[in-house]
Amino acid sequence: MFNYNHSDFLPLSGCIERKTASGRTISVVIPTYNEAATIGRIVDTARKELMETALVDEIVVIDSNSTDATVSNALAAGAKVFHTGEVSGAIEKKISGKGAALWESLFHTTGDIVVCIDADIINFSTKFIYGLIGPFLENNDIIFAKAYYDRPLKIGNNVLENYGGRVTEILVRPLLSAFTPELAKIFQPLSGEYAFLREPVESIPFSSGYGVEIGLIFDLYEKYGLDRFAQVDMGVRYHRNRPVNELGKMSFGIMQTILRKLEKKNVLTINVPFSNTMISRGELCLEETEIREIELPPKALVNRFAKQ
Repeated sequence: MFNYNHSDFLPLSGCIERKTASGRTISVVIPTYNEAATIGRIVDTARKELMETALVDEIVVIDSNSTDATVSNALAAGAKVFHTGEVSGAIEKKISGKGAALWESLFHTTGDIVVCIDADIINFSTKFIYGLIGPFLENNDIIFAKAYYDRPLKIGNNVLENYGGRVTEILVRPLLSAFTPELAKIFQPLSGEYAFLREPVESIPFSSGYGVEIGLIFDLYEKYGLDRFAQVDMGVRYHRNRPVNELGKMSFGIMQTILRKLEKKNVLTINVPFSNTMISRGELCLEETEIREIELPPKALVNRFAKQ
């Protein structure tokens, strides 16, 4: 696995020259749901600093039925915007979730390299994008690049250093350490900032929800090994921290994906059907939430693109 720092790819003129010489095209994908507070500045900054300088060819937002000004802000800042469900004719029924949005982005983008970033980055700068493009321009063997960073946890006016990434450190890394120790060496397997070569990723399935990142890692590792992975130090990242009850629901979906991947690898056997109901503590009583990670087919196997 190759390790970089985002600053390794400065000045950007070098990246632009290598990208132009390579003939490759680059798409930036941002999945959104009610991110009006941050999406406009992210798109505007990326467009001015990366698209207008020809490092990036397109910026695409895939929105999951936001109820705030996310879509209008993204359009005003210069992004192409699509809505989840527009590719639903390619599968049996409409599937929602972050992974479904990223899966649909493969139908709406054209870049040879696809860069995915989250829409809730508070301290966004273009390093989160060019830092992930750089490894592909320096090393033709790389197929997947993952960002990592320090993630302080902000609670009110208090900032707790090294308390971010709670799902990774409490759930994911222990499971990886127990069953696939090599993958536990990835600093932040759940980070929402990563990039991939289109062709290899179009041959693997996507988990429909928050299991999408760890699912991609498992399948790409199985096919290509860590020798074709890169990870890039992005410094510090501030984002919208979620409360513990939301993290529990997120963890439930991620756990489903990990266990299914481990079963597929014959690492373990699951002898009872999964329950898709997350039982968590509500304000006055226990609440039940259906959370179902569905495996979407590889794009290469989808023969038709239908809009509803």
